[in-house]
Amino acid sequence: MRKSVALLDYGSGNLHSAERALTRAGAQVDVTADPQVVLAADGLVVPGVGAFAACMAGLREVRGERLIGQRLAGGRPVLGICVGMQILFERGVEFGVETDGCAEWPGTVERLSAPVLPHMGWNTVSAPVDSVLFAGLDADTRFYFVHTYAAQAWDLPPSDHFAAPKLTWAEHGVPFLAAVENGALSATQFHPEKSGDAGAHLLRNWVNSL
Repeated sequence: MRKSVALLDYGSGNLHSAERALTRAGAQVDVTADPQVVLAADGLVVPGVGAFAACMAGLREVRGERLIGQRLAGGRPVLGICVGMQILFERGVEFGVETDGCAEWPGTVERLSAPVLPHMGWNTVSAPVDSVLFAGLDADTRFYFVHTYAAQAWDLPPSDHFAAPKLTWAEHGVPFLAAVENGALSATQFHPEKSGDAGAHLLRNWVNSL
């Protein structure tokens, strides 16, 4: 039986390409902002493109931040993609404007310090050996990025009560977080739905973990 995945429709994200990629990964996908569907699904995917502030505004219109929080409170899996990863942090700073995020993780999303921006194209990542998302993928596998901002530090202190998060890093001018696996909450800065076979493999790993 296919796992059910709600793809959150809040006015931001590559919904059609993400829907196709998740369906190919074996999920039964609903593109929706219906709270009952979002909360009942085996997994929730939060896409995102564009500006941090605009994504947060759209998310709040459908009470998306509350739905994410409710799912995580019950240990229900959530996957953020691109800006859908960034808004999981406490805040984002763009053009000098600070915007509150969902605050599931501490830290600030800031502009990369790199000679060429945006960071657009294929790049390798450095994933931990026990990663679920990257299981079965070679170390030289490349993923597709399109972004100017990123989380560049991990500020969540270690805990005796919870497993240590699995952090995946990449580099463009400076190191930045390419993916995080933190209990039920996972996210990627790159676009798995645009990353060919590698992205399809990663999405299958996530769907199979639901």
